[in-house]
Amino acid sequence: MQTVQTALWVVVLLVILAIAFDFMNGFHDAANSIATVVSTGVLKPGQAVAFAATFNLLALFVFHLSVAATVGKGIAQPGVVDTHVVFGALIGAISWNLLTWYYGIPSSSSHALIGGIVGAVVAKAGVGALVAGGILKTVAFILVSPLLGFLLGSLMMVGVAWTCRRATPSRVDRWFRRLQLVSAGAYSLGHGGNDAQKTIGIIWMLLIATGYASSSDALPPTWTIVSCYVAIAAGTMFGGWRIVKTMGQKITKLKPVGGFCAETGGALTLFLATALGIPVSTTHTITGAIVGVGSTQRASAVRWGVAGNIVWAWIFTIPASALVAAIAYWISLLLF
Repeated sequence: MQTVQTALWVVVLLVILAIAFDFMNGFHDAANSIATVVSTGVLKPGQAVAFAATFNLLALFVFHLSVAATVGKGIAQPGVVDTHVVFGALIGAISWNLLTWYYGIPSSSSHALIGGIVGAVVAKAGVGALVAGGILKTVAFILVSPLLGFLLGSLMMVGVAWTCRRATPSRVDRWFRRLQLVSAGAYSLGHGGNDAQKTIGIIWMLLIATGYASSSDALPPTWTIVSCYVAIAAGTMFGGWRIVKTMGQKITKLKPVGGFCAETGGALTLFLATALGIPVSTTHTITGAIVGVGSTQRASAVRWGVAGNIVWAWIFTIPASALVAAIAYWISLLLF
């Protein structure tokens, strides 16, 4: 009886830690949803975070839990995951998020979590305990999601420029100030739909490993779904202003038409990835779309040095969070 109670308390603490990561994911990645709409002046910062948080929460009713299934069952082999692995994964992801948030670097919470899972699993059971298919498609989309965002963002910009070629600049600006509310809402919907599911997935993984859920269950418990969507929306409300400046101002200067094209291209990419059950980085996606929009004007419109620093952060995210997760896994063996 004492063992069951102890295990339950450990599970409760790890669920709280996972919800804290989800909240952090919201404020760390809030910039992805609101940077363009703030930098173009369509919404004030306070209005923008409330707007984005609302659509983060509405994603609960829109998307199937395909990404949660990938994270919960498609990264590590059944039977390998335990409380120590989950603890290590969450500490690795949270540590990297805090570091990059402090320095205002738009890194990926998603890949930090995947890196954390990989590092903790490898520390316990070696590389053979990983599910190759789930890892490969996640790693592949480190390149695919920003490239697709770049392509869609630039094509949208070219298409809009051709369609509005006879309109006056003031009229175009007026139209797209309104349309950017639609694109920002769509992007925030995609952000909530993809990112909240990653935390749902790791809690689901924990519950299966500790016997509080069955691997044969088609869906995780309802309370995990609701709590994760509420947490990410609350995190977005808190906001991540350091990263807003990098995303909305330092990469390229945006007008409402550019913001609309970047957000729409990013939203389409997120909708596709979520439908396919692939945990992608909302940060990578919107950065690629913003660069795509800027590059249609002229190459010099993009501050490639800033974009290059962001790419280096992407490259280091998975190995850095994996290393911290492995260390945290070994420490957890001594703690509980």
